Amino acid sequence: MKELLDTLISDARVWQGSQQAQTTLPAEPTGFSALDLQLAGVGWPRGALTECLLPAPGIGELQLVLPLMRRQLEAGKTVFWINPPYTPYAPALEREGLNLAQIVVVHTQDQADALWSLENCLRSPVTGLVMAWPTRLKSREMRRLQLAAEAGDSLCILFRPTGAADNSSPAALRLQLEPGQNHALDIRILKRRGGWAAEHCTLALPDRAPVRPDTATSVVRGPWPERNR
Repeated sequence: MKELLDTLISDARVWQGSQQAQTTLPAEPTGFSALDLQLAGVGWPRGALTECLLPAPGIGELQLVLPLMRRQLEAGKTVFWINPPYTPYAPALEREGLNLAQIVVVHTQDQADALWSLENCLRSPVTGLVMAWPTRLKSREMRRLQLAAEAGDSLCILFRPTGAADNSSPAALRLQLEPGQNHALDIRILKRRGGWAAEHCTLALPDRAPVRPDTATSVVRGPWPERNR
């Protein structure tokens, strides 16, 4: 029995509160050395959910995932955007070196369609990364998405309101994002695979010119134009 318990405790997928556990499970570097250091080499977990909790869209969250997007596209994978709050600006994505032919934006009609799209994208072998902006997710729906991510060995980032931090979650990584001074992004690590890590770091994001329809230079800052309805 003791050997069985030791095996379970050593499994990095078992959350152990304040007791940190090293993990060799697959992950992708974030592209930001300060954040990778705080994550103890875990990075963006594969086969699991990541939650980015933020007060409002357009605070720099897409710049945070830009290196991951670029790396997945360069590997020939597809990046799915499911129900983004604004329409991505295609010329700006190209200017960031992203291949538009490998980016798919999905807008769903209701919660059931959104969940179906998320699950199927996560299970698809063509998927490199799924980014989604769900309106709400129940515990059983989160577990379904976790199983889909495991089945497809996919990277999944859910952008959710800050208030969701009060709810329990099966996500392997939970980051709370806040806008910092001088176009920085403050990140508090609420949970990471293998343990609890209430640590903090501030990332200096590249300064971008404001987005305008005629001279937009970056989709990763916002605000972005509303999509036509």
